[in-house]
Amino acid sequence: MSEQDSPTTATAAGAEAERGAHGALHDVGHNAWHDAQLDAGEDDARHDADDASGGADSGGLDLRRLGTAVAVPDRAAAAAAEESLAALAARHGGIGRLGELASWLAAVRGPDAHRPLERIRLVVLAADAGMAAVGLSRHPAGWTAEEVRALHTGTAPAAVLAREAGVGLRVLDVGVDADLGDLPPEVTAWKVRPGSGDARTGDALTLEQAAAAFRAGATAVDEEVDAGADLLLLGETGVGGSAVAAVVVGACLRNGPLEVLGRDVGLLDDATWMRRTAAVRDALRRSRPVAHDPLALLAAVGGTAAAAATGFLVQAAVRRTPVLLDGLGPVAAGLVAIRISLTAKEWWRVGSRSAQPAQALALNRLGSEPLTDLGVAAGSGVGALAALPLVRAGHALLQAAATDPLSGTFDGSAAG
Repeated sequence: MSEQDSPTTATAAGAEAERGAHGALHDVGHNAWHDAQLDAGEDDARHDADDASGGADSGGLDLRRLGTAVAVPDRAAAAAAEESLAALAARHGGIGRLGELASWLAAVRGPDAHRPLERIRLVVLAADAGMAAVGLSRHPAGWTAEEVRALHTGTAPAAVLAREAGVGLRVLDVGVDADLGDLPPEVTAWKVRPGSGDARTGDALTLEQAAAAFRAGATAVDEEVDAGADLLLLGETGVGGSAVAAVVVGACLRNGPLEVLGRDVGLLDDATWMRRTAAVRDALRRSRPVAHDPLALLAAVGGTAAAAATGFLVQAAVRRTPVLLDGLGPVAAGLVAIRISLTAKEWWRVGSRSAQPAQALALNRLGSEPLTDLGVAAGSGVGALAALPLVRAGHALLQAAATDPLSGTFDGSAAG
């Protein structure tokens, strides 16, 4: 996993740590990345989507064609639901954001909106990041493998909550830097490579590996939808994953390292935080030449989990299946996904707000307000599962609007 680490870079990072928090703050905050600052409005996302390349230059993926396959959710169904829900609320009192959630369900489920949410599935993508080899994470080496085992055996918090909520759970090893041969093929057959390259000094993946990870995420969606999934939840787990996600956010939005990282007060000591900030700075510099190209960006600084999550989100939109995102990683992948199709974001909602500044920046770009704000740090599905009762509540109100003759015209079949 650390084969691309540079001893010189590691030594420099250690020297930087010794200069103290304030010195590193100045050094990292005033870097050449800000020379390329541009407005990050929605027009940029449309431009990026228009420029999404395909064919051999994208590892054999035709991203342009894939982007055009994403349909707009059923806005007529959403409008009819809003009318009925407004009538319901007028008689019984306001329902707040539950009404917004219900109208989103009407849009993404269309004629089937009133039908029960019978099959809800959580998919957790597991991978280690090469940058973590220089000590950027509070988790030790080997932690990801143990977390995958805990998810598979049902002892991890996400597994406990999924079981309680009646949600099926799949954990996919797309890039764990360990041999998980003791686990069944449904977990291990997805591995693209063990770990990833160190994005500070070299590419995280080859273009072909990024395409393979993208396809793995898309294939997972196809399998779940073909099996009847009504709603998908997406999480990630892995050492160094949040640092990688911060780089992806910074690359997509043209933010600097301090903006995407902030200061992890109480979570990281000063030396670790400075190494982390310097590593993100270096990876952001490397991302600049490919920031406009979704797959090349994922190969340069993303890694297997980021690429798989991007493929997952785009394919879910292609398959007209709603997704509840959890944590920073999937939200960061969403920024890459909207460069392939801006419409794709209409098929997603975010389950929980995290403390990371990078997530707040990404949410602002996506125009998404998380359903909960519980301070959940784990991105393995806990936040999305905690938000699931709200989704079910919105669906219950949608059903009530469909069956109450006094509440309006919505019957779940506005699309014809």
